Amino acid sequence: MTDLILWGNQLCGVIPPEIGNCTKLTIIALYDNSLVGPIPATIGNIKSLQRLYLYRNSLNGTIPLGIGNLSLAEEIDFSENFLIRVIPKEFGNIPGLHLLYLFQNQLTGFIPTELCVLRNLSKLDLSINSLSGPIPGCFQYMSKLIQLQLFNNLLSGDIPPRFGIYSRLWVVDFSNNNITGQIPRDLCRQSDLILLNLGFNKLIGNIPHEITNCKSLVQLRLSDNSLTRSFPTDLCNLVNLTTIELGRNKFNGPIPPQIGNCKALLRLDLTNNYFTSGSLRLPQLELLSFADNRLSGEIPPILGKLSHLTALQIGGNQFSGGIPKELGLLSSLQIAMNLSYNNLCGNIPSELGNLALLENLFLNNNKLIGEIPATFANLSSLLELNVSYNNLTAFSSQSNSDSPPLGKVIAVVAVIIGGISLVLIAIIVHHMRKPLETVAPLQDKQIFSAGSNMPVSSKDAYTFQELVCATNNFDESCVIGRGACGTVYRAILKHGQTIAVKKLASNREGNNTDNSFCAEILTLGKIRHCNIVKLYGYIYHQGSNLLLYEYMSRGSLGELIHGHSSSSLNWETRFMIALGAAEGLSYLHHDCKPHIIHRDIKSNNILLDENFEAHVGDFGLAKVIDMSYSKSMSAIAGSYGYIAPGHRKM
Repeated sequence: MTDLILWGNQLCGVIPPEIGNCTKLTIIALYDNSLVGPIPATIGNIKSLQRLYLYRNSLNGTIPLGIGNLSLAEEIDFSENFLIRVIPKEFGNIPGLHLLYLFQNQLTGFIPTELCVLRNLSKLDLSINSLSGPIPGCFQYMSKLIQLQLFNNLLSGDIPPRFGIYSRLWVVDFSNNNITGQIPRDLCRQSDLILLNLGFNKLIGNIPHEITNCKSLVQLRLSDNSLTRSFPTDLCNLVNLTTIELGRNKFNGPIPPQIGNCKALLRLDLTNNYFTSGSLRLPQLELLSFADNRLSGEIPPILGKLSHLTALQIGGNQFSGGIPKELGLLSSLQIAMNLSYNNLCGNIPSELGNLALLENLFLNNNKLIGEIPATFANLSSLLELNVSYNNLTAFSSQSNSDSPPLGKVIAVVAVIIGGISLVLIAIIVHHMRKPLETVAPLQDKQIFSAGSNMPVSSKDAYTFQELVCATNNFDESCVIGRGACGTVYRAILKHGQTIAVKKLASNREGNNTDNSFCAEILTLGKIRHCNIVKLYGYIYHQGSNLLLYEYMSRGSLGELIHGHSSSSLNWETRFMIALGAAEGLSYLHHDCKPHIIHRDIKSNNILLDENFEAHVGDFGLAKVIDMSYSKSMSAIAGSYGYIAPGHRKM
């Protein structure tokens, strides 16, 4: 036996030290289980080992020094465990190592300089630990390095000045440390950088002009430092940029019109700087934050043309004049509109009542007059409204006998009793309004009642707002599938991860998040098999249920067979797909606890990864959709006009 592959099961207990007797093993894959205890020291006896994957368990203790005996190892991944103390310098004895992942443990001490002798190392991730000291200067000479992630540690000192000259870097993330000094000028010497995140450090100086050599740069995150000078105009020559985050620095001067050249830009965060003016022509923008700057004059009506915008944050400036009625055209606005702490005057435009998706509206601390528009009764998604510290009177009499929603009542109280009402708002909002929904992982979580959320894990939690941004507000362009259960969207999250989001079809009650639904989803989320699509989590948001799945890049078998690409499926590939689907179904029907009958197996529910490996999807989902109103429907659920073969076992 050369391969020991037991990943994604429910294995518990310790890794037995006898594993060291399996000296012919080349691959050990025990990841995604519930293993505990230390990594056995005998692991160093398996000198033929090439790939060692122990990530996503609950292993503790130290990394054994014998790890250096694995001289043939190419990939080692111990991430997402509870390993402690220092990173052994013995890793430097593994000359062929090209991937080393130790992130999300409890490692301490300095990063060993012995790692620099690993001339083949291309991917190194030591993030989310408690490592201290400087970034080793020798890292700047590692020519094969393309991915270096050290974020969320306690690192200090300067970034090595020649970093980027000898390495064709793709991903550099040093965020959330105590790094000082300036941004190295040669980071983009090789022009391949895609992600640069140096946020939440203590960097000074300006953004070097040479950053514009990064022609492939997609995300630039430099927020929460002490960077100075003006906005670099050449930055907008980077046509692939989707994210610019420069918030909470010391930039000044105008926002240059050249920013309009960033045709791919989706997120622009310039919060809490000293910018004084600027124009904006970025119709594709999804998030815009100019809050807490020194912007003055009138709010540009052209902002109303940002039709994809989900969040507008321009509070804490010196804007004057009226609120442009054109802001009522921002139909995608959902997360927030914040115009507070300015010098705005005049009436609140009734057109703001057209923002049906808006959840948070802040107009407080201005000089607004008149009545609160009756159209605000149309803000059905509103969770928080603050119009305090203005010169408003009350709601428009056009409201007649209709009782305004809770958010509007809070706003009226705020107008009448001023500062005292802010305390009342906090109390009422805390006790009565639903919190912003968060997607949580599914394993080992308690069941909540309808309308509530699962508790949040810091590792795998996503907010509803992130899903909105990742799917362009569930835009048609992101749709990758439709079925009886709902619509599936491709979501590209802010850290680059791609997932599939299934928006379930609503039931007749408008809510299918009762305890039985939650219990069923929890059961499905615990299933782990290499031929079954992984269910990451779910969220309930204002009558909608969203399920988060592993993304399958090749789509469904049905699309390949019946589409234009069927010729690419030779018989060998088709046999492999059929075998994988059978393995997945067999696990569901016979080995899974409890047994799960698919109830809707068909070619469209067999999904394929990039290697054409089959993954069974929508398992048990027909039952979940049906359970909340099964009294009025047939007990057989699934695709219309189709009875799955699994029903013979019911």
